[in-house]
Amino acid sequence: MDRAALAPVIARTPLARLRWAAADGWTVTLRGLTHWVREPGTLIGSLAFPVMMVLMFGYFFGGAMQVPGGGNYREFLVPGMFVMTMVFGMGETVTAVAADKNRGVTSRFRTMPMAPSAVVVGRAVTDMLSSLLALAVLFATGLAIGWDAHGTLGETTLAVGLLLLLRFALVWAGIYLGLLMKGPEGITMVQTLEFPIGFLTSAFVAPSTMPGWLGTIAEWNPLSSTVLAVRELFGNPGFGGDSWIAQHALLMAVVWPVILCAVFFPLSVRRFRNLTS
Repeated sequence: MDRAALAPVIARTPLARLRWAAADGWTVTLRGLTHWVREPGTLIGSLAFPVMMVLMFGYFFGGAMQVPGGGNYREFLVPGMFVMTMVFGMGETVTAVAADKNRGVTSRFRTMPMAPSAVVVGRAVTDMLSSLLALAVLFATGLAIGWDAHGTLGETTLAVGLLLLLRFALVWAGIYLGLLMKGPEGITMVQTLEFPIGFLTSAFVAPSTMPGWLGTIAEWNPLSSTVLAVRELFGNPGFGGDSWIAQHALLMAVVWPVILCAVFFPLSVRRFRNLTS
């Protein structure tokens, strides 16, 4: 048998290479979706955790919380939990990427006749689909406990778009960090840091209730801009503020993720290309 006839045909034209990359990226995405079916516990756990957070903060602590300008604390909380769910997803990205790298799966992919972008693109698509599912579950939970989106359909759609834009940026941060990790200790450190980074925002309490210097840090946390922007778009209480960053939350909810993408996307691509093991 002629071995040349069995060799894969490498795309040459830009359009053919794009189709090749899309097909290979979708194949890797299907691999991730297959893991959901074969290991549903991981997916269920990732969906249940933010729901439990909403219920705990909404019912255990909600009665003691004061919303700036008045209003229902659960309506204040739920948009913040949307953002926190996007943040928690980064830990899942880091874990999945690091596991593939450390088990040699990524190196195996790199020896195969597939588009170089397929591995990272497939991971990104899988995680974005996971985030859409998590948002749907959290939306249903919010509606069940009394939260509602009071804005127009366009404003609600824009709010969801901002949440997914933030998640997209965090996907690339997670891919890069996952490619750096060499052991479970590093993964645990990243997952642990999600909590102080996420809590040092306006997601759970208003920065005005914090000491001055800490409130300023919380306001300038990139996550806070998305929190404030989606609260405003959903028509929920607590989106106001006197500082420049609070007054321009909608703008910065776009700028911060774009900056994160500009930093971590090229770092992820370069790190993937330079992997030696």
